Amino acid sequence: MTAPAAGPSRALFVATILTGSFLLFLIQPMVARLALPRLGGAPNVWNSAMLVYQALLLAGYWYAHRLSRLPLQRQSRLHLILYAVALLTLPVGLVDLPPPPPGSEVFWVPALLALSIGPVFFLVSAQAPLMQRWYALHPQAGEPWALYAASNLGSFAGLIAYPLLLEPLLPLQAQGWAWSAGYLLLLGLIALSARARRGLPQVAEAPAAQQRPAARQLALWIALAAVPSGLMLSTTTHLTTDIFAMPLLWVIPLGIYLLSFVIAFSDRRGPARAVSALAWLAVLSIGGLAMVSQGAHGLLPVLASVGLLFFVCVALHARLYDLRPPAEGLTGFYLAMSLGGALGGLFTALIAPLAFDWAWEHPLLVFAAALLLPRPALLDWARRGDLAPALKFMALGGLMIAAAALAKFLYDANSEVGRETAAIVLSAALALVGLALVPWRALALGVLGAAMLVQGGLQTIKDSRDGLRTRSYFGVYTVRDYPLEQQRTLAHGTTLHGRQSTDPAARCLPLTYYGPGSGAGIAFANASRLVPRRAMIGVVGLGTGSLLGYARPGQSWSVFEIDETVLDLSRQGKFTYLSGCAPGAQIVLGDARLKLAQVRPGTYDLLAIDAFSSDSIPLHLFTHEAFGVYMQALAPRGVLMVHISNRFIDLEPALAAAVKARGLHAAVREDSPPDQNVWTGSTWVAITRDPARLDELAKLAPAMPFRPLKQPAPRLWTDDHASILPYVTWANFLGKQ
Repeated sequence: MTAPAAGPSRALFVATILTGSFLLFLIQPMVARLALPRLGGAPNVWNSAMLVYQALLLAGYWYAHRLSRLPLQRQSRLHLILYAVALLTLPVGLVDLPPPPPGSEVFWVPALLALSIGPVFFLVSAQAPLMQRWYALHPQAGEPWALYAASNLGSFAGLIAYPLLLEPLLPLQAQGWAWSAGYLLLLGLIALSARARRGLPQVAEAPAAQQRPAARQLALWIALAAVPSGLMLSTTTHLTTDIFAMPLLWVIPLGIYLLSFVIAFSDRRGPARAVSALAWLAVLSIGGLAMVSQGAHGLLPVLASVGLLFFVCVALHARLYDLRPPAEGLTGFYLAMSLGGALGGLFTALIAPLAFDWAWEHPLLVFAAALLLPRPALLDWARRGDLAPALKFMALGGLMIAAAALAKFLYDANSEVGRETAAIVLSAALALVGLALVPWRALALGVLGAAMLVQGGLQTIKDSRDGLRTRSYFGVYTVRDYPLEQQRTLAHGTTLHGRQSTDPAARCLPLTYYGPGSGAGIAFANASRLVPRRAMIGVVGLGTGSLLGYARPGQSWSVFEIDETVLDLSRQGKFTYLSGCAPGAQIVLGDARLKLAQVRPGTYDLLAIDAFSSDSIPLHLFTHEAFGVYMQALAPRGVLMVHISNRFIDLEPALAAAVKARGLHAAVREDSPPDQNVWTGSTWVAITRDPARLDELAKLAPAMPFRPLKQPAPRLWTDDHASILPYVTWANFLGKQ
């Protein structure tokens, strides 16, 4: 038998693990980005993608666990053969599935992604535990756990490389070929790793006691992995719903999740212990905001939620590391971790959108984290032997009274305008009292629950009790009445999507972004003057149906809406623009770009593009190919009205590039209405083949001038290549809006 290599080849195995993990997490945002043009830009696309990735990761870890029981030479031979066979599925791309029926997106998206990248993802996901197991077989290798930290470092590098390097520099097809080249490199590294272990004895079965952990231990491993995974996805939902859906924001929570493993599984335990000691303070202070459901704008809530995720992930993963088995049980341990991660993803991405009317999974996961957090010795003052029982009892009673009083004062401060500073001070004081109660976990949880309730939770519960909210795959919708103003509003996430007057005499008055001074208002209110014959009018994005308030007899209206839940709000009478102002309007349910491609060319005289998911951008509606679809559906002298109002993205340069590329003409109408309680500031762009049409629009509103478009972006957005990053309005994250 050939003698084993002289050394454990640590550098080779680290390189193999780093490369595999880099590729594994490079393909995640790449494939989700590939899928966006088919899926309407929904923020939940990333969560669906993550669910698929976690399921494939679980399958890969199970494969590594089972494979590790075979003799080493058979392991390497079988593994390399499967890797080579999977080459047939490259380069990376999406399979051709028919569009999903409305309401089935939550199942269709995972199926699309699993069929597209399943084989290669499955095999690459197995390489980290398998390479660690091979590495540990060498008698001089030592403990392999630090290699898991290296694995997550490679994963983090892959995540960051995609939005910062690959997406801005390469079109999607080139990205797929680049990833395929990396896959070939990984295949070579695995072959070298197998050669480095050639000649070692066959893998011996570990003792049964080491192979099969106790049921309680196994359940704890799974729970410690599931909670951070679920919390990572619930944090992602917040970021992408209320800001915008793009890989840069997808990778922030996942990147923090991965970095937590680097800290938690490091041989140096100091950083992990330090972060774990602060985790309780983070949960009690930041976690108290987990039930806020409105008014959470700006950078501070984003930083707070991301910070909470970091502390929870490090603390729970560090506890997981402390409970690790001997190296012989490595693959089983990672299998349990992967199962926990998949269950956390299943709960957040699949079960929660179907079961809850709001993002209840987020506070539930914060509570679960508090149940699992270790108690640092520094906080366990109740166990000190030099404190008399009576003194402990008095201190406990005083802390409970203080917590109740602070919760009451905090509720009052949050209920009154202008007491934000007092609310912050009281919240910090309540968190410190909760910290002192950590030795009694149930009491600390009580303080956490009280903080959640008085900082928005009571209102959130009331909204659910009153049936104000509806949830679908595309987000959370809240319908709220304001009797004094005689208005009803629709919010998606925390972004206002429209209002309707509850005054019967004004029910067809378009409000918010659609007032008489808006670009859409000017065009649609004068549709009969622009088109003397029977005007054919299309609207992409129903919302409350405000634009239908401009409908007049003799016109033909069509509305394209991707989310049946939004349509149901009109069907059920919560908003009556559709039934009361344009009862004959045709409703087309499905992705508007796909549906518009099917209409007869030259159908519409006026076409409005007004489809946003909260403030996130449905990117596939702003590409060169998308404008080709719109112009095909538009009559030769038709006018396309595009709504580009956004808090976080300057869409005008990209839109100007699309206009220039097709030789079109455009003008911008910026509306700043005096009465913000009725109408909202908006930016609409009128686009047409005939420049005379723009002159006609200008004459219809002489006191409200249109202006030319800004300088076009240097690079045209296409389905194959588009990057939002250069057009982010970073100042608005600070609340400068």
